[in-house]
Amino acid sequence: MVGLSGGVDSAVAAYLLKEQGYDVAGATFRMIDEGWDGAKDAKAVADFLGIPHYIFDFQDIFKEKVLDNFVEEYRLGRTPNPCVRCNKFIKFPAFLEKAEELGYDLISTGHYARTDGENIYRAKNLAKDQSYVMYNLTKELIPHIRFPLAEMSKDEIREIARRAGILVANKPDSQDICFIPDGDTQGYIEQKIGEMPAGDFVDSVGNVLGKHRGICRYTIGQRKGLGLSLPSPLYVGKIDPEENKITLVENGDLFVNRLIVKDFNWIDGAPDMPLNVTCKIRYAQNAAPAVAGTFMRDDMAVIVFNEPQRAVTPGQSAVIYDGERLLGGGIIK
Repeated sequence: MVGLSGGVDSAVAAYLLKEQGYDVAGATFRMIDEGWDGAKDAKAVADFLGIPHYIFDFQDIFKEKVLDNFVEEYRLGRTPNPCVRCNKFIKFPAFLEKAEELGYDLISTGHYARTDGENIYRAKNLAKDQSYVMYNLTKELIPHIRFPLAEMSKDEIREIARRAGILVANKPDSQDICFIPDGDTQGYIEQKIGEMPAGDFVDSVGNVLGKHRGICRYTIGQRKGLGLSLPSPLYVGKIDPEENKITLVENGDLFVNRLIVKDFNWIDGAPDMPLNVTCKIRYAQNAAPAVAGTFMRDDMAVIVFNEPQRAVTPGQSAVIYDGERLLGGGIIK
């Protein structure tokens, strides 16, 4: 069963699996109510391929596990990645459960990643690699997952779709968070919890530099959009939701070499000793050499980088690799 979003990636995934001889069905996930029309293109793709198409209503679990968490994290001055939680609770485990109820023992998506049936690896196309948001997968789930786009570039996928006559071959990629299609994250947060109160921008010794417009509008490392006239560039270095203060620092003060990570998932279990790894602290970043090990308890980890990293952001994920193999990850605390 293939998760059909209505885009070209999942459409080609379904096409390739059918060509490989699998008994294929498509499923589209309904995550939100307002303005949702996500099944139209997906249904058309399924009809074109001659496969069954189902709609799974995940609105309740999506609200509980993704939307509510997203809003709360921003309220607390953190910067979450909703795709991480969606994959953790919905796109793989809840999807597999629904698929198995209908008699399918494998699931597939249009994600760019690789699997050998036991582990997850980065995609061949590193510019599109999505393994970063898959660190919560488990050893029980992985054997049931297929990623047919693992070795392909976007141009190759679109060419396959054009040759096959798939109607979404030239459909543009979605660039925004799926439940915020206009890209206005701050507007979405304030719609849910009301306008957040203004507060002080302060420097590293507590001097007031001006007023911010609510902490949900800012993230670590931000310089543009502060609305201040300053003699030299300053950046968001710390967000304090209790005091409703944002500390601005110089660029050099944004670099740290040690992280504490919570809710850590080791795909193969926690190591007995620290490991030499590479680590990404945001989606669009190269992995940097580091040492990782358990900290205090199995669901927390400490990661120490060989070289300091800039703008480490609470709420984002720190994800570790052994070469191309995904080892695990967690939320930066």
